[in-house]
Amino acid sequence: MRRSLIVLLTVLFAAFFSAVSMAQVNGHDYVVVIDAGHGGANFPGAKYEGVFEKNINLKVAKRVASLLEEQMPSLTVILTRTREMQFSSILTEDLQARADRANKAQGDLFISIHSNASRDRGVTGTETLVMGETKLEQNVNEEVLFANNKDEFFDMSNQKTAAVVRAYIQNLQYTYGEYSEMMARLVQKEYVKIGRKSRGVRRQPLKVLYATDMPSILTEIGFMSNHAELMYITSEQGQSEIARAIVNAIKNYFNYLKTSTLPAAQTSSDAPVVKNNQDPLPDKEEVVPVAESVPTVKPKSVSLESVHYEIQIMASVARVNMQKKDFADYRNDVHEVIGKGDLKYKYCVGVYPTAKEAQKDLPKVRKTFSGAFVVRVKGDNIY
Repeated sequence: MRRSLIVLLTVLFAAFFSAVSMAQVNGHDYVVVIDAGHGGANFPGAKYEGVFEKNINLKVAKRVASLLEEQMPSLTVILTRTREMQFSSILTEDLQARADRANKAQGDLFISIHSNASRDRGVTGTETLVMGETKLEQNVNEEVLFANNKDEFFDMSNQKTAAVVRAYIQNLQYTYGEYSEMMARLVQKEYVKIGRKSRGVRRQPLKVLYATDMPSILTEIGFMSNHAELMYITSEQGQSEIARAIVNAIKNYFNYLKTSTLPAAQTSSDAPVVKNNQDPLPDKEEVVPVAESVPTVKPKSVSLESVHYEIQIMASVARVNMQKKDFADYRNDVHEVIGKGDLKYKYCVGVYPTAKEAQKDLPKVRKTFSGAFVVRVKGDNIY
């Protein structure tokens, strides 16, 4: 069983680095996959006051899909399930099947909808998860966090499993990490607008997020273990408000993606993702502080056509003028390279023969671009 899991993880890890392109299905611009968490006799999720989580998740997922089809006709909307069902009697296979549907559709965004639970009946609020791990959340048996979903986490006490998953998390920054975090923050912001308590964005080593080859989030719409919140998330009004909040976040995500740039993602898995009510979008009017310059003279021993290392400071869906003021004192030293994902234009500074040498200058660059990180480059492409 353990050997099978490692083989599965290895295959998925390899698939992560496959080429990614903008989906064009049936003439539509983007593909959004909505996953109603849990389902079937084996995986009903939490149960409180006679209500099963799987049924709440499905109702909200259907509302989200319906609103998207109505308000964003250019989208292709896919539900992983449209009825009460499970994909397998084995949880890992059930989760993989959901991801497979999203991957086969060449999804641009994956949203898994869940309802939370806690042993503490007083706990309330919404939270959205992205793939990752922090010291606080390494223990999946923690009192509050997903007491009813612990089997959906990777067993990080298994050293081989943990090594593969952590390698994936470390490299997530190169493709989907920044998008997933932005989407998660947008969802939480919309929850706050409708009066919901935000517990913020959290990183968790979840199997279904690991298996999806696109920006992915899992959002917990409320605590079933709290009577008042259960009444809200099972009500017509509550489900309607929650669905509208998720749809508004999706609209903002794609609108922002089409018109804006994103700073490079944080590399530390222990870095905080968001504070409650924090605006998820960069402030374009923010004054960029002056920083010490990265070395501007490319070492003669390093050929741009050979494999080398640079420090990525920004990514964009469209080409950016490399003299723009956002680059601050680095304007004369910026190099454009091409990478994966929708924000395929990456902007880097410095050229280094080894990752170790690039890491030495990284703290200096982060004084201006806090999310900067080291990338491996060959020619004008992330390698």
